[in-house]
Amino acid sequence: MKLIKVRRFVVTAVILLAAYLLQTSVFPALEIAGVKPNLLLIVTAAFGFMRGSREGMLVGFAAGLLVDIQFGNMIGFYALIYLITGYVNGIFEQIYFDEDIKLPLFLIAGSDLLYGGAVYFLTFLLRSDFNFLYYLNRIIIPEMIYTIVITIVVYPLLLYINHRLEETEKRSASKFV
Repeated sequence: MKLIKVRRFVVTAVILLAAYLLQTSVFPALEIAGVKPNLLLIVTAAFGFMRGSREGMLVGFAAGLLVDIQFGNMIGFYALIYLITGYVNGIFEQIYFDEDIKLPLFLIAGSDLLYGGAVYFLTFLLRSDFNFLYYLNRIIIPEMIYTIVITIVVYPLLLYINHRLEETEKRSASKFV
């Protein structure tokens, strides 16, 4: 049983690290009109609604810390935003079905919209930058659309990995029963 948890932890860490490396090294080259997709948000949301609130929060916190270390002015700002994103997506674990891609797309789009709003509110609005419509039209909405397009490619891979891990867990659990 402990080996299963270690395997899941290692696979999750590798996915998170790969997403971080892609987001910081490859995606800046794929930037369109100053906007790039948020791959760490896709991973956080996917782990939330596939595995539940607890795992979504843990993955979100780790992803947020990576972003804080790379881009943040203070440690914990993005960690909190990603943690909340993982928790909220984990609430939808009960109504999540693997076959239906509409719910994951909707949840990731909503997560990106809320992420952009939280970043605007906590960074720009508190500095008296009241041009929300400009930020919404130029950054939040285009990033959300770009993230959804990337989700269509990345989500099936995350779903496949999750299925493989669950199959391994079920096979291992059946040995003990």
